[in-house]
Amino acid sequence: MQLGFLDFYGGVLNVQQQRAELIANNIANADTPNYKAMDVPFDSALAAQLGDVSASAAPLYRATGTVGLNGNDVSLDAERVEAAANGEQMMGATAFLHQATTDLVTALRPNPGGI
Repeated sequence: MQLGFLDFYGGVLNVQQQRAELIANNIANADTPNYKAMDVPFDSALAAQLGDVSASAAPLYRATGTVGLNGNDVSLDAERVEAAANGEQMMGATAFLHQATTDLVTALRPNPGGI
């Protein structure tokens, strides 16, 4: 199966959207007792989006958080950093996809000047 840039970047944006939702959920539950922060591994989630049946896009618990007295391991600072990084990656993928499709449309447009 040949993978085009539209399929690839569509998968990238889907995974980043999934990560954004999980990060927002983590932030929303920062004060919930016994809540454990979740995230999705980007590489395996992208592979699953692109058709790799052996890869999993299921969210996993983060094992890096410090657990507070209420059993919650969400760090608002870490979640904000993750949200910012994920947002930057989304903007980069969107900008590339926009420019690539604009270039493709320009290349397919007939040349009215005949040059």
